[in-house]
Amino acid sequence: MCHPQMRTLVFVAWLLFYVSFLLGMRKMWTGKYVRSPLARALIMNMVTETDSPDSPEHEAQKWYHCCPDMLGEAARSQFVQSHLDEDTQAFLRRSVEKSGWLFTQLYHSLFSTIFSPVVSRTSINGFLGRGSMFVFSRDQFQRLLRIGPEWKGRRMLDLGAGDGGVTEVMGHHFHEVFATEVSTPMKWHLQRKSYSLLGIDEWHRTGFQYDLISCLNLLDRCDQPLQLLQDIRRSLQPLTGRLVLAAVLPFQPYVETGGTWVRPKEHIKVQGKTWEEQVTHLSTEVFLKVGFEVEAVTRLPYLCEGDMYKDYYVLDDAVFVLKPQE
Repeated sequence: MCHPQMRTLVFVAWLLFYVSFLLGMRKMWTGKYVRSPLARALIMNMVTETDSPDSPEHEAQKWYHCCPDMLGEAARSQFVQSHLDEDTQAFLRRSVEKSGWLFTQLYHSLFSTIFSPVVSRTSINGFLGRGSMFVFSRDQFQRLLRIGPEWKGRRMLDLGAGDGGVTEVMGHHFHEVFATEVSTPMKWHLQRKSYSLLGIDEWHRTGFQYDLISCLNLLDRCDQPLQLLQDIRRSLQPLTGRLVLAAVLPFQPYVETGGTWVRPKEHIKVQGKTWEEQVTHLSTEVFLKVGFEVEAVTRLPYLCEGDMYKDYYVLDDAVFVLKPQE
């Protein structure tokens, strides 16, 4: 049997090795080194352009860029051009600051390494209080819905609300805010913010009709996305209800089960290589067929707080405002 002091020494040596490894990785992936082969390829392409690859303004322009002429007729007439605004910049500044909290990031990395084989990434983030998401600012939300700062609706529902950060942006405009979430740690965050939680299998059976339902970056992460859209349509106020839906493009559907990813039972195949082509296909071949038409659409970055390797993560989002067909 190992002596207790020997076990302690082995553990301390392992911990020091782990920390040294992470520090080495951080050095390699920051500073003068590019953080991934894909990022290196993108930056090398940018070098040939007029703007500096290190320019935040250049990167932000790509986040919001759209060629309306490449959109289908229905989406083209409803396109809303978005821009980098103060709320988005504030989120990015907070993310950069948190990424520099070295010992916090080391603890997060160690926790994730141990538990990621058995616990979902969402739940790990919930336990650690990290990984907050940013989809749109309050001003961007108001512009999409064509409402003023003081506008109030009666009831809204946020499906897959996470820690409630984005829910708060929308909930400011509603007297009653309901939410669903699978992850238990994320539910704790929502309860602390006093949102009314509904079960993922019961929200569409309560008899409530909502002025707004949000489905943000959930369509590619659920087992039956078409059934979900049909349930949402039945749960909206018939004439005035709206669905705010965000979808990461290119559209790559997978469902997280524990620490693994599997294909959904109901597969939506979105056609097109460009952002504009995929938006057009969603508008005409997916949403219309389940009874929705596009009232507004914009291109936004889907931002997530980073870690010790990257200040923040960015995915390409299409955000739609959909209304039920009469």
